Amino acid sequence: MRRTLLTAAVLWVIVAVGSIVPIAIGSPPVDEIPPNYVPSGEAMYKQYCGACHGLGGKGDGPAAFTLKTPPPDLSTLAARHMGTFPRDYVGNILRFGPGTSAHGSSDMPTWGPIFQLIDKNNERAVQQRIKNLTDYLASLQQK
Repeated sequence: MRRTLLTAAVLWVIVAVGSIVPIAIGSPPVDEIPPNYVPSGEAMYKQYCGACHGLGGKGDGPAAFTLKTPPPDLSTLAARHMGTFPRDYVGNILRFGPGTSAHGSSDMPTWGPIFQLIDKNNERAVQQRIKNLTDYLASLQQK
C-alpha cells in the first residue's frame, strides 16, 4: 500500500533506452526535454518529495499517512542542527538514502540512483540535481 501510493504520486515512463524515468503530471514529453536539462529544486521537490513531505516540507503530504514512519518536517532541519542548515547531510541523504532508522525510513527512495538513470550517468547533472534540491530545502527553513 505504501509503495502503491508513492508510485501513484509519480508516473513512471519507460523511455526508448529502457530506463525508467519519473515524470510529473503535466511535464513535457520525454523527447521534448533537452538532453542536459536539470529542473529547479522547487520543481524536483514538488515532483519527488511533496507527496510525502508536503508542499511546505512539514511532513504532511497526501501520501504521508500511508508510511510506516511519518516523514520528518524538513522545514526544521536547520533548527535541529544548531541553527545551521546541514547541506552535506541533506545531500548525502538525497544521494545515498536515509541509512539507519535514526536518519529516516526505508520508505524514502534513494534518489541518487534514480537521478543516475534519468541523466544517463551524467555525474555533473546528478550533482546539479542534488544541489538544486538541497538549495530548495534550505529555502524552506523556518526563520
